[in-house]
Amino acid sequence: MSEYPMFALSDEQQEIRKAIRDICDAKIAPYAAAVDEEARFPQEAWDALLSTGFFAPHVPEAYGGAGADALATVIVIEEVARADVSASLIPAVNKLGSLPVQIGGSEELKAKYLGALARGEGGFSYCLSEPDAGSDAANQKTRAVRDGDGWVLNGVKRWITNAGQSEFYTVLAMTDPTKKSKGISAFVVEKSDEGVSFGAPEKKLGIKGSPTREVYLDNVRIPGDRIIGEEGKGFEYAMKTLDHTRITIAAQAVGVAQGALDYALGYVQERMQFGKRISEFQGIEFMLADMGMKIEAARQLTYAAAGRSERGDKDLTFFGAAAKCFASDVAMQVTTDAVQLLGGYGFTRDYPVERMMRDAKITQIYEGTNQVQRIVMGRQLLAGIQSTL
Repeated sequence: MSEYPMFALSDEQQEIRKAIRDICDAKIAPYAAAVDEEARFPQEAWDALLSTGFFAPHVPEAYGGAGADALATVIVIEEVARADVSASLIPAVNKLGSLPVQIGGSEELKAKYLGALARGEGGFSYCLSEPDAGSDAANQKTRAVRDGDGWVLNGVKRWITNAGQSEFYTVLAMTDPTKKSKGISAFVVEKSDEGVSFGAPEKKLGIKGSPTREVYLDNVRIPGDRIIGEEGKGFEYAMKTLDHTRITIAAQAVGVAQGALDYALGYVQERMQFGKRISEFQGIEFMLADMGMKIEAARQLTYAAAGRSERGDKDLTFFGAAAKCFASDVAMQVTTDAVQLLGGYGFTRDYPVERMMRDAKITQIYEGTNQVQRIVMGRQLLAGIQSTL
């Protein structure tokens, strides 16, 4: 029997959900509209998550963290996204940025940087994408060259979530161009390193509270012990990381979809037309039924993937891609339907569902577009790597 069942949460996991929902209702949701309207960082969420241990819950206890397993971390991200997707990128990106260190780093590197993350000394971002390396992630132009006992990095990273806000960055760079993906290594770069700078925040459709900026590396000299694991294994660490963290995007998608359905349910039971609540019309009931059904299917797939992430099952790659792809498609459909249920009101910024619809879109794009996820799943199926349990 699995230690992480698909169909029931433990009492502890239920308590985690209640605790993080209470925090979100009190300290995150009330600021979500202003964060979006002003396109400002959700500092209230940062402070609330940091003070309650949900800032980077995945960090193992050995390094001072809460030691939350993959499913508990998913629950945290889901609940924060239900209130504000921008804020959910705080725990999600802290996991994304630091997981390569956790997967491949030396004990010294783990103790230093995972410990700093657990103590709240700064967030952790992930620098893989470049102007010419989006879905083609192996096409790295950033270079890292040995210089005595250290390394010198030069290049540009694009679409970096929480860039400028985070103190620490996992940076992928080419160390041996003759070896293609096997010539890519991973490094930890600090915001304070000389030669590190940031572009202007992107003007985005959604997740406006989470800064997305370019990261410029101009002769950034770092010590030799900042390489993550072995030289030439950076791309391997990066892909292993995404197998695990795609599930956090699925959790975001489930969360924002649930938030949209929750709001729509309240609205349709109050809105009167033709002398009765619009919730009494069968067409509305059918829409709500489809929304709830699809969200629950996405949630169960996401939780199943989280169990595989915790165990390191051989079919994790398939399940991670499937959860991210399915849940994000559901989120886009559900949030769009929520706008439809509110009619003209749903199309205005006075109501939260239009923000949720805009925020949901990115879940179909980042950490691998859904077209890429389907390629990943197809290859896993053709290789015979998929479980029926």
